[in-house]
Order: sequence, then C-alpha cells, then structure tokens
Amino acid sequence: MIRSFLTVSSGTLASRLLGFVRDSVIAALLGAGPVADAFLAAFQLVNVVRRLLSEGGLNAALVPAWLKIRERDGTAAAAAFAGRVLGTVSAAVIAAALVLGVLMPLVITVIAPGFVGRGALQFAVDDARLMLPYLAFAGPVTVMMALLNAQGRFALTAFSPLLFNIALIAVMAVLLVRQQDPVQAAQVMAATVGVAGFLQLSMLVLRGGQAASPLRVSFDNEMRGFLGRAVPGMVASSAPQWLVVAGAVIASTSPSAVSWLYFANRLLELPLGIVGVAMGTVLVPEMTRAVRSGEYTAIAHAESRGLELAVGLAFPATLGLMVLSQPIARILFERGAFTADDTAATAQALIWLALALPAHVLVKALSPAFFAREDTLTPLVATLRAIVVAIAAAFLLGHFFGANGIAAGIALGAWSNALTLIRNGAASFGFSIDADARRRLPRILAAALVMGAVLWLAEDALPAAGAHDSAQAVSLLLLIAVGMASYGLFLRLFGVTGWREVVNAVRQKRPA
Repeated sequence: MIRSFLTVSSGTLASRLLGFVRDSVIAALLGAGPVADAFLAAFQLVNVVRRLLSEGGLNAALVPAWLKIRERDGTAAAAAFAGRVLGTVSAAVIAAALVLGVLMPLVITVIAPGFVGRGALQFAVDDARLMLPYLAFAGPVTVMMALLNAQGRFALTAFSPLLFNIALIAVMAVLLVRQQDPVQAAQVMAATVGVAGFLQLSMLVLRGGQAASPLRVSFDNEMRGFLGRAVPGMVASSAPQWLVVAGAVIASTSPSAVSWLYFANRLLELPLGIVGVAMGTVLVPEMTRAVRSGEYTAIAHAESRGLELAVGLAFPATLGLMVLSQPIARILFERGAFTADDTAATAQALIWLALALPAHVLVKALSPAFFAREDTLTPLVATLRAIVVAIAAAFLLGHFFGANGIAAGIALGAWSNALTLIRNGAASFGFSIDADARRRLPRILAAALVMGAVLWLAEDALPAAGAHDSAQAVSLLLLIAVGMASYGLFLRLFGVTGWREVVNAVRQKRPA
C-alpha cells in the first residue's frame, strides 16, 4: 500500500506543481479583475466536472464491481463489462456537454450570480463553452484510469494528468511572450483545455485500451445498478470541489473575491492532491480486497494505515500553509497584474481555508470503507449536508468578514462532512483501528505541532517582500526543508517511525 500510495502521490505532486506554474502564468496574464474572475469561474466549472468524474467517484464504484466480476466470471467478462461502462459513460458525457452548451448562460448565472449585469457574465459563458469539448474526453479518461487502478497499474494513471497542464502551459507561455490581450488570451486558453483532454485520453487508450472491449452503450439492469452506485460516489468524492464552488457562488458578489479564493484553494490542492487523491485511489482496491476477504485483521490494517497516513501528512501540511501563507502566495503569484494587495488577500483566505485540509483528507481516508461495501449513498448524504453547512456559514461569515469568512465557511462544511462519516461508519459497521494506530496518532499530532512551532520561529529569517524573487524562493524552499526535517526528527524521537522503516515499507511488493 505504501508503494502504491507513493506512486500516486508522486504523479499528483508533479501535476500539482505544473498546476502552480499554470496558475502563476494565468495570474500574470489576467490579474484578478473581471476577465480573470470570468475565466476562473468557467475553469472551476469544468474542473469540478472533471474531478467529479476522475478523483475517486467512478473509481469508487467501478473498482469493486470490476474485481467482483473478474473473480466470479473471468477476465473476458470483466473486459466486456468495462467496455459497456466506457461506451455508456462516453455517450452520457457527450450528451451532457451539448446540454450544458445550450444552457450555459443559466449555469453561469447560478454558479456566479454576482456576474449578472456585469461584463464578466458573457466572458464566463464564452470561456465555458470553449472548454466544453474537454468533457467529452473526461468520461472515458476516468473509466480507463479506474480500470488501470483496479489492476494495480497506478503509475500510468498518476502521471497521465501531466499532459493536461503541459499543453496549457505551452500555450500560455506563447501568449505571455506575445503580450496578448487578456480577453483573447482567456479564450485561447479555454479552447486549449479540450486539446489537453484529448492528449490524456490518447495515451491511456494506447496503453490500456484492451481492458475495455468490446465498446458499446448499454442501459441494462446491471449497468443501471452500476450507475446508481457511481453517481452518488462521484458527487461524494468531489466534496472539496463542491464546497469551493459553494464558496464561489457567495464570493461572486464581491469584486476579486473569486480570484483570491481560487488561488488560495490552488495552494490547498497541492497537499490535498498528494494525500487525498492518493488515499481515494489506493484505499478503494485495498479496502475492497480486505472486505471481500472477510478478515478482521486485513480490514483493521487497511483502515489504520490509511488513517495514519492521512493524519501524518495532512496535519503538518495544514500548519505549514497557515504559517507560511504570505511568502508562499507572494512568491508564486505576485507578478504582472497580480498586486501586493492581491497577495495579502489570498494569504489571509488561505489561512482559513487550510483548516479544511485535515477534514478533506479524513473524508478521503474514511470514504473507501463505505465504497468497498458498495455503499455510495452514505458519503453522498454527508457531502450534501456539508454543502448546506458551507453555504449557510459562508453566507453569514462572508457578510461580516468577506473572502476570509467565506473560506472559514468552506472549512466548517468540510468538517461537517468528516464528522458525519465518522458517526455513520461507527454506527453501521464500526471502524477497525488497531493498537499501533491508537499509539501512533497522538504522537503524530504532537510531532506536527512541534514542527509548526519551528516554522513559526524560523519565518523571520525569510527575506523582506522587496527582495529578489530568486532569493525569496530559495529561502522559502530551505525553510520548508527545515520544517520537513524537523517533523521527521520528532516522528523518530516520539517513536512513531524512522527513515529505515519507511525505506523498508517502500521496498515491499504486494504478493502476486
């Protein structure tokens, strides 16, 4: 499980780092005004749909179903089932993209009501329509990724999203050199999104297309049952994105607030992607095997190790983002049309938004226990409740504290989601946490708190805001390295784990 987790998290890290480069160029090209608000609102819509499909939703429903059919009926039957899923999902997303294209003015009005009566509304509609071809590729991409995950081929699925960001960055670099008009630049970038999706699908089909054949569309009883489990799983697995969209709806009434929250959320998505996406990808097949075996020890081991990884990586990342929010936002985004005031506002929003990170990762670690039992309804109900909490809290707090209040409302929604899953899981089947986890978890929290104190004390060593960009970046990287080293040291001193144990775990391979 450790090897698979590191494979997925490494690919996600590379993709997120390229995403930072992409967003840094977007900030330089568009700034934080109405054109940027419109583009980011449209991009956020496509991003939510993409993650609704890709980051755990279909994976949560398809992996258990595919494994069960392969064990019961053989590889050929599993491939035929996968071919029907691939054809049906592809037809559904193409139809959905066509409907969205017609209804896009209404959709943008719903997700960004503050754009009504402003030029940003038409900009957002045009950008979103240009991005829609990507949705035709997002469905089959997701099915292929889930099939590869079910077979334990995590590397290809982890690194294929790099093509999406590489294509966008290449186009944006040309636009930046040519000093393109912001409106035209936004439209060119929007059109490139579909091309990026096609590149990703092509690579996955070439490497794993034989796992889904023959390709056909079907709505028989088996497929309707699968879709009935997949749709709730897709909504539940995209809880972080739904909460951000809920915040963006409230923020659209305040100029630049959408942009500040977007860039703050992008900073949050680096650790969330490395930890949360890897959790959702690796733990679903791991938990499915454990639950199907019926062995209490295997179930407890999978749940305990998943929870330790979730807390051990999410909590220090949360403290690091809160302590270093200002220099991180300044170094990554403050250039071109993105001003020092935008940096300060983004950093403040990040402090509050970071409080949601442990909850998001806990949801990713807890949901596989439900998905492995083919229960996607409970996580869906928890997500819907979290959205209601987030909207109510963001509306109330945003009225008094602006973007910071909206970020705090999103964090409250995330914790509502996590606590609901904990309560429902304990009541229905009971989470199996072993003795090692009960011993390690308090020590992991203590080590992270000490690391946070070290970063807080060392932050004064960073160069002032007016220093050269390279000096600020090098100093920040050194400070992050100090934080990571101190965290590892205290994990060792507190008896949680050591470097040798980690290396041995990475070297272990799953038995055939």
